[in-house]
Amino acid sequence: MTVVEPKQKARWIVEAALDRKAERPIVLDMRNLTFYADTFVLLTGRSDRQVRAIAEGVLEALHAHGETPIGTEGMNDGVWVLIDCNDAIVHIFDPEARDKFDLERLWQDAPRVDLGIEGVDPNPVPENRTAGHDAADPAA
Repeated sequence: MTVVEPKQKARWIVEAALDRKAERPIVLDMRNLTFYADTFVLLTGRSDRQVRAIAEGVLEALHAHGETPIGTEGMNDGVWVLIDCNDAIVHIFDPEARDKFDLERLWQDAPRVDLGIEGVDPNPVPENRTAGHDAADPAA
């Protein structure tokens, strides 16, 4: 069995998600923060149908590379799909769920991983923030 580097697996996941028009891909390096995952991959789909399509694309890409996920949750609802890839945890949200759960802020101490994919910013500005105003923080 070949060991896949965390950055390579994350790249496969993000490329597959982008093929299904995923938005705001972020990869967090979790190796120094958790014992159960090397990376978290955060993705957004615009609808429940797109969230499920992105998840299916990620699963297809993993299988194509000989990777079998441990489990998948949330496919029926399409609001937040979680794919446990053992050393990578993939979170695919609709926009409201991504803003509500705000994993980027929860895990703000996790370094962002630059996958070197053209057009993908490893540090995008969250959608709920505009011109210095944080819509998620009523005190801002």
